[in-house]
Order: sequence, then C-alpha cells, then structure tokens
Amino acid sequence: MKLLTHILFMCLALALAWANHQNADEHHGADLDRCKGLEMDAVALNEEGIPYFFKGDHLFKGFHGKAELSNGSFSELDDHHHLGHVDAAFRMHYEDDPTHNHMFFFLDNKVFRYYQHNLEAGYPKDISEVFPGIPDHLDAAVECPKPECEEDSVIFFKEDDIYHYNVKTKAVDKKEFKSMPNCTSAFRFMEHYYCFHGHMFSKFDPKTGEVHGKYPKEARDYFMRCSKFGDDSDHLDRERCSRVHLDAVTSDDSGNIYAFRGHHFIRKDDNDTLTSDTIENAFKELHSEVDAVFSYQDHLYMIKDDQVFVYKVGEPHTHLEGYPKPVKEELGIEGPIDAAFVCQDHHIAHIVKGRDMYDVDMSVTPRVPANQRPISLFKKVDAAMCGPGGVKVISGSHFYHFDSVMLLAASRALPEQHRVSLELFGCDH
Repeated sequence: MKLLTHILFMCLALALAWANHQNADEHHGADLDRCKGLEMDAVALNEEGIPYFFKGDHLFKGFHGKAELSNGSFSELDDHHHLGHVDAAFRMHYEDDPTHNHMFFFLDNKVFRYYQHNLEAGYPKDISEVFPGIPDHLDAAVECPKPECEEDSVIFFKEDDIYHYNVKTKAVDKKEFKSMPNCTSAFRFMEHYYCFHGHMFSKFDPKTGEVHGKYPKEARDYFMRCSKFGDDSDHLDRERCSRVHLDAVTSDDSGNIYAFRGHHFIRKDDNDTLTSDTIENAFKELHSEVDAVFSYQDHLYMIKDDQVFVYKVGEPHTHLEGYPKPVKEELGIEGPIDAAFVCQDHHIAHIVKGRDMYDVDMSVTPRVPANQRPISLFKKVDAAMCGPGGVKVISGSHFYHFDSVMLLAASRALPEQHRVSLELFGCDH
C-alpha cells in the first residue's frame, strides 16, 4: 500500500511539473502570429507614434515583426499577478496637459501611467481615482482631442456603454453608439478612429459613433504586413489604404510610380491609374520585401539585403543577366541600405543608409560613394523618390516634400506632413 501511495505521489508530482512547464512555455514562448487573425486586447501609439498591439502578456511593436513579452518594455505590468492582461490603452496627446505623451494601461480595476517606458510614481492606482466615473474591466479606450471631439477627451468602451471623459473638467458623458459593434480595442491613427472587434475593424466618428463606408474590414489587410490574404480581399484597396509603411518607392523615366510593401506593390501610371500585383509575379527573382529601389536610364535598380537586382522596364520587366550583384560591387557601398533615388536627367544616385546620405555617380566605374552628409530631420527614412517637383521622403505613414536634394540635406525643420495613402494613392478612408 505504501508503494502504491508513493507511486501515486510521484505521478502527481510529474503531472504538476509538466503542467508548470507547459504554462511557462505558454507565458514565455508563445508563438503568436498576428497574421492568423488574433483578437488584440488593446492598441495604442507610443510617444514616437509607433503602434503597440497587446495580446495576453505579449506585445507587437509596429505593423510587422514578432511578438515580445510586454514586461520587457513595461516591466511593472507583470508585478501584479492578480491582474489580467491589458484591457485597454491609450496615449494622452494634449500639449497643454501635464500628462501629454504619457501612456495609460488599464488592467482589471487598475491604471498604470508611463512616460518614456518608466512607471510614474504612485502607480498603479484605482481607475476610479484617476478617471472618476469610469468603470473597471474596460474593453477599450482611445484619446480624442478637440475639435475631433467637443473637448479634449478620452473615449472609454465597456460592452454596449460608451463614456466620453472630459480631460479638463473630469465630467463623464455617457453615450450610445448604436451603429458600432462592441470594441475589443480602439485606436486613433492619422486623425481617424478605428474600432477593432476580433480581427476585423470599423472606422467610426468619435462624436456620434457612426460608421460610414464598407465596414467591417479585415485588420490584417490594413494594419499588418501579412503575405497571404483571402480570396475576397480587395488587393488594390488594401495596398493603397494600408497603414503599414512603404519599403521602397520610385518613379521611372515615363513617370510611372512603383511603391513596394512586403510581398506586393502598387503601380501608378502617368494617367493616375492604379494597379496592384505581387512582387513575386512581376519580379520573380526578388520574391518579396525589397529595401530600396531607384530608376536610372530606363532600368529599375532593386536592392534587397546586400544584393542589387536590375530590371529593364517593360511589359514584362526583364531581369538583366549577371544580376544580382553585391551592393558593394555595384554601388561601392555596403548593404543593406534604407532608401535610394535618382533625380531626372541626372547621373547621381542618392543613397540613404541610416541617418546619412551618399552620392554615387552612376555614369562612371568603379562607382564610389562620395559627399557623405547627415539627414538630421529623420530618425528613419523608409523610402524616397525624386521627380520634376523635387524629393519626397517617406517616413512611416507620411511623406515630406523638399524642392531639391540640397534642401533635404540642409533643412533644419520638417516641411508640411502629407499622408501617403491619401495624397499619393487617393485613399480617403
């Protein structure tokens, strides 16, 4: 009998050890794939405008990339083990408010306030203390500055109930948004408001909750960079309206614009007609995800990692024999690079690598980078192109126009910000 009891205890101990191992794997090694249709718990921009998507105890930074444990960026979120996952999150974005650019995270009945990833003294606090009149266990939250809302506000969502919280007066106006689904997370991006429900989303009016247009839409089509989509996906609408930054952009000698993102690209001809295709189909040697593209003498120079692929522009595009070649051999600079462009009727390829720009004379061999100078205005250049009107530099979801390369290098203040989706590709939603 003692032997049987001992065996039972051993089996129980082994089962508990296995269960703990499984839980540890689930907590620390969860293989979360946002392209498989995850329902995010919360979405918010950080102080630099980078979107953070929260799922369980993990976090996705930006519109692509793998999940990481959220306690790596916000360590205190893991210190309160009785609390659940992040229910809601937003970034306060009112310049005359002392909490401007602070991030707020809501877990059960608690709120955490961070500035530059550091927890503010005295937090976490009860939600009722910081936002009186707002319930616990929220579904979503989003900031709403004036005049997009009547006053600088935060909109809180819990099931069917919507609360407009006045940041200055702390007054709460409870509303009913009849045309909206229940939001599992909410997000303000480029002055538009998005309600996520599962892996779908709807754009809504923050004052009335009205949803206009063909919604809901698939979040993976617009807020993530995924290689495969459903048969019913509108590829052109997705690509021109995607919030994911472009990888590369150029215009050829005929005025056609090519814009590359992930596995797809958009072509805009000189009549402003837009078409979309996969990189695999049009540039099969590349497969996907280019780093930079520029046009020179009716050829497209396409840089991927440390290799250069060259195509003669045509229908179809012709891949030149002997390519790919190393970037170092072709352009005299080590790859990878971030962006490249050639202005019309010139022989200089302007290469952006990190926060520096180099000039490479394409009319001579061997080619050697020269005239190195910093581009101080941008922390990261995603893409750039040059045309008769000047240089367009793309960073994130916006582009900035400079009349010349000289002004790009010499400017100390950013010019007016333009939306890539709206002003390059005519997407109005």
